[in-house]
Amino acid sequence: MRLLEPGDAEACYAAVERNRAYLREWLPWVDRTHSAADIRNFIETIAIPQYEANNGPNCGIRIAGEFAGGIGCHNIDWANRNCSIGYWVAAGHQGRGVITLCCASLLDYLFDELQLHRVAIECGTGNTRSCAIPERLGFTREGLKREAQWVSGRWLDLVTWSMLDREWRELSR
Repeated sequence: MRLLEPGDAEACYAAVERNRAYLREWLPWVDRTHSAADIRNFIETIAIPQYEANNGPNCGIRIAGEFAGGIGCHNIDWANRNCSIGYWVAAGHQGRGVITLCCASLLDYLFDELQLHRVAIECGTGNTRSCAIPERLGFTREGLKREAQWVSGRWLDLVTWSMLDREWRELSR
């Protein structure tokens, strides 16, 4: 796991393209991503400026040198010391604990280094693999946001999960 750089655009796009059919079912940005230039644009205009402004990292995940996924923050709400995070991994790397490990590492950074109070994860209700991550990490299921996201021509209900800094410290002992 390391911060996204413009040089990651080709490898990231190739991973998205190989996994497009299943990723587009759950992630709204997939249908708007048509080239490595789109990924590079995201990295240069959103990911890097966001990190440089101390509003949270966006990272690429590599496994054995292969670009395998991504994990990152949506902009941090500093007034309330909270943010939400998102993640994805190539189908061939699912079920191996990769995202759970990456989330734990990101949570350590967000709570210990940035001193955030709350981190949320939202998952499509039918995305059982994605919903298993916050559950496995000890997040609290807060509720359901009905028809909260337009993805691949349909509305998705989102489950909201949260973790508080004191809960993470207790679980991390």
